[in-house]
Amino acid sequence: MTPKNELLFCALGGSGEIGMNVNLYGCRGKWLMVDCGITFADPAYPGIDVILPDLQFIEDRIDDLVGIVLTHGHEDHIGALPYLAEDLGVPLYATPFTAGLIRGKLDEEGIADRVKLKLVKYGERIDIKPFGVTFVPMSHSIPEASALVIDTPEGKVFHSGDWKLDATPVLGNPASPEELTAIGDKGIDVLVCDSTNIFNKDASGSEASVRVGLAETVGRAKGRVLVTSFASNAARLHTLGQVARETGRRLCVAGRSLDRILKVAKATGYLQDFPETIDPEAAMRLPRNKVLIVATGGQGEARAALSRVAEGSHPISLDAGDAVIFSSKQIPGNEVAIGRIQNLLAARGVEMVTERQAHVHVSGHPGRPELAKMYEWLRPEVLVPVHGEVRHMMEHARYGLSKGVPKTIVQSNGDIVRLLPGGPKKLGNAPIGRLVLDGDVILPADGSTINERRKLALNGQISVALAIGRDGRAIGRPQVRLQGVPVEDERQAFVDDAVDAAAQAVRGGKRGIDRTREDVRLAVRKVATRWTGKKPVVDVLLIEA
Repeated sequence: MTPKNELLFCALGGSGEIGMNVNLYGCRGKWLMVDCGITFADPAYPGIDVILPDLQFIEDRIDDLVGIVLTHGHEDHIGALPYLAEDLGVPLYATPFTAGLIRGKLDEEGIADRVKLKLVKYGERIDIKPFGVTFVPMSHSIPEASALVIDTPEGKVFHSGDWKLDATPVLGNPASPEELTAIGDKGIDVLVCDSTNIFNKDASGSEASVRVGLAETVGRAKGRVLVTSFASNAARLHTLGQVARETGRRLCVAGRSLDRILKVAKATGYLQDFPETIDPEAAMRLPRNKVLIVATGGQGEARAALSRVAEGSHPISLDAGDAVIFSSKQIPGNEVAIGRIQNLLAARGVEMVTERQAHVHVSGHPGRPELAKMYEWLRPEVLVPVHGEVRHMMEHARYGLSKGVPKTIVQSNGDIVRLLPGGPKKLGNAPIGRLVLDGDVILPADGSTINERRKLALNGQISVALAIGRDGRAIGRPQVRLQGVPVEDERQAFVDDAVDAAAQAVRGGKRGIDRTREDVRLAVRKVATRWTGKKPVVDVLLIEA
C-alpha cells in the first residue's frame, strides 16, 4: 500500500503489547518510522534474550522510507537499531543523549560508520519531506525523552512518546503547560499517546519525591544497601548519587549497562556532580554501613548483577543485616523471575524493600490526571492509543472519549489506519512478526530453529547410531545417547530397552535407507513414550557398511 493524499499510521510493534515500539507514518508516497525497539524474550523462546520486530512491510518499500526518528533512548525504542538500521539505509534523527546511546550500540556492532546519525535540537523543525518534525522535551525516566510534532500536508500529529508530567524534574527541562497549550493552539489533529498507566487513577508523581523515601530507607539501614533500578533511569541514578552523599556512603555501580548510561550522561552534560564511584572489590573492603550499591537486574534477568549477587557468584556479597531496595515497578510477566531472586536473597537473611513498603519509585508514564491535562492542552480531534496491551488501549480510548476527545480508534500491530482526512479508518493490514537474536544470527521467532529448540526443551532428545550391511541388517549393537529424557536412576535400563527396539526395527531386505531410519525412529520413540509419557526428538544416524 502506498499512501497518497492522506496520512496513514501503522504500528509494526508496540500496540497490543508493551515493548518493541515501531510506528510508521505514511503520506504522499513516503513513510517515516518513529522508534525501532526490542522486547525481551520469555521462557517460550529458550536460549533467546532479545526479540526484534519483523520489518518486512517497510523493507518491501525501502525506497519510500525517508528516515527514522527516535523519541528517547530506552531499549524498547532504540534497541533494534544495531541489528536493523544498516539494512534500512536511512538517516536516524535523535537528540544528543539518545544519539550517544545509539552510537555506542552501533560501535559495538562495528557499523557506526555505515549508519548516518543526525543530531536534532529541541524546538527546531527538521524537514524529512513530506514530513516536518519538531522535537518537544517531555519528562520521563531518561534524559531527553521527546514528543514529536509531525507536520504533513494532510494535518498535524502529536506523537507523545513515553512521558509523564513532573513539576520538579531532576534532569532536563520539559515543556511547560503553557508551551503544550501553545502547540495545541496551532492545531493538533491527531494525538498518538502512551497508554501504559491508563488504569492509574493518580498522577505518576515527581522523581524529586523519591529522594526523600530512598534517603529515609537507606538512612535506617545498618548494613550494606543495594538498590536495583532500570539502568537507563538516569534520573534515578542522579537521585541515588544524592542519597549516597546524604547518608555518608560510597557509591558502587555494578553492571555494564549502568556504566554505559553514566558515560553517555556525563558526555552530554548530565550527572556532572555525580559522586565518584568505586568498584565492587573496593566496596567489599569498606565497613558495611558505608557503601551504597546500584545494580541492574530488578526484573529478574538471569545474567544481570543482582541475580549473580543473589546466587553468590558476584564479587558483591550480601548477608543478614543487609538490604536490597527494588526501586522499579515489577513488569507483568517477570513475577516468577523476580520471586526467584527475592527467595534467594531472603534465604541469606537480606531485607527487601519495594514500592509497597516505602516511597522508593515513581513511574515514568502518565496516569489519568496527566492524560486528561494533555487532552485539554492539545485539543486533538483524534486519539490513537499506543504503547500498551489491548486492555490498556481499549481503556485509554474510552477515557479519551469521556474527556471530550471527539474520535478515537483502537488499532493493533499491522493495522493500516487512515488518520486524515475524514477521521480514522482501518484500510488494511501489513504483515507483522517477530525475529529473534540467537547469538549473532537473526531468525524468525517461530521458524524451524526455535520450534526445534522448544521441542528439545520440552521433551529431550535421543540419538541413535547404528551400522547396517548391504543386506539391510544391523551390524553390531546400536548406540543410544540421551539428553534431557526423564529416566534418572533407570537410565541404563531405558537405554538397553531402546537399543533392543532399534536393533529389532532393522529387518533387512530392500526396505531402503529412509524407511529403515524412520522405523528405528518410531521404535525408539515408542519406548520413550512407554517409559516416560513423553515424545522426545529422536535422531537416527545410519552408517552403511
